[in-house]
Amino acid sequence: MAIKFEILKKLKRARLGKITTKHGVIDTPAFMPVGTVATVKAQTTDMVDATGAQCILGNTYHLMLHERYKVIEKLGGLHKFMNWEKSILTDSGGFQVMSLGDLVKLKEEGVAFSSHEDGGIKHFLSPEDSIKIQKALDSNITMCLDQCIKLPATKEDTKKAMELSLRWAKRCYDAFDNRSGYGLFGIVQGGEFKDLRIESARKMSAIKFDGYAVGGLAVGEPQKVMFEVLDYTVPELPENKPHYLMGVGTPLDILGAVERGIDMFDCVMPTRSGRTGKVFTQKGELNIFNAKYRTDKKPLDENCKCETCKNYTRAYLSHLFHAKEILGYMLLTQHNLFFYQNLMKNIRAAIKNESLDKFAKEFRKNYKVTK
Repeated sequence: MAIKFEILKKLKRARLGKITTKHGVIDTPAFMPVGTVATVKAQTTDMVDATGAQCILGNTYHLMLHERYKVIEKLGGLHKFMNWEKSILTDSGGFQVMSLGDLVKLKEEGVAFSSHEDGGIKHFLSPEDSIKIQKALDSNITMCLDQCIKLPATKEDTKKAMELSLRWAKRCYDAFDNRSGYGLFGIVQGGEFKDLRIESARKMSAIKFDGYAVGGLAVGEPQKVMFEVLDYTVPELPENKPHYLMGVGTPLDILGAVERGIDMFDCVMPTRSGRTGKVFTQKGELNIFNAKYRTDKKPLDENCKCETCKNYTRAYLSHLFHAKEILGYMLLTQHNLFFYQNLMKNIRAAIKNESLDKFAKEFRKNYKVTK
């Protein structure tokens, strides 16, 4: 057995399930906090654990710089290195093909990078290198190296990227050391072109991966486009494997994607927002810098049971942010991560109780997005 995925219940296209890796169970639908460089920013692993998270992310590109992965391997892998005993998924470095822009040169063999940290040190990452590094990190879920491109893009450029991603996926599959408790996911590309997405999904599905991700979304396209892509892409993926929407997203994005058959999510939004004063609550979003919170005795969310809401007022958190105290970033980040995990817990319960339509209607009615 590599990793095990069980579907416990289906409700229309939404699925309740669980993934079992060497490092434990991931209840799905699941949200995975991002820990790019072996840390979830402004959190200890105990704080992350207290939010209910069961899997976090690391990033191959960032952990290969200065050969950090060799140090991590020598010290026992990411779990021991960062004191996180639950599951870890590592991104392959493919997102950096897009995000680093002029620092990247793409070839059939792989990707040549100039380090974003100093611009001078050259690196090369092939599909085989990416798999090797992720194994050295002791990642439970390894992602294939792919080419992610910005939207909008021409169909010609999108097709080239999709086809390259398919060729790299086969090389990743061949290089992967299939072992108990560890899995490899393929990544569907194709931009917003229906025929390319379907072709990519079908050809990826022909390679027997342990799970399938939809990549190349949450890169600036409207939510309507994202949902349309999921509507025709997800049905092409193997039913008995996990479906992962990479880099998504807002609470409303997640809810809509679950309704379309997605099981796994990750995004920097709750952690990044926690460091910039944005707070997620059951009634929507608030900005702790707003003057009205400076004397507000209420918790961030009166229905929240996180440690931040149980112990601190909006007034105190407002004070921390205006004083630029690090504790403020930590407390808001923990609250936001708890909110996301609680959202997933409620979604799972709604699927189990066959009340997802009712839950989604009420959540959308009450959740106000700040402009």
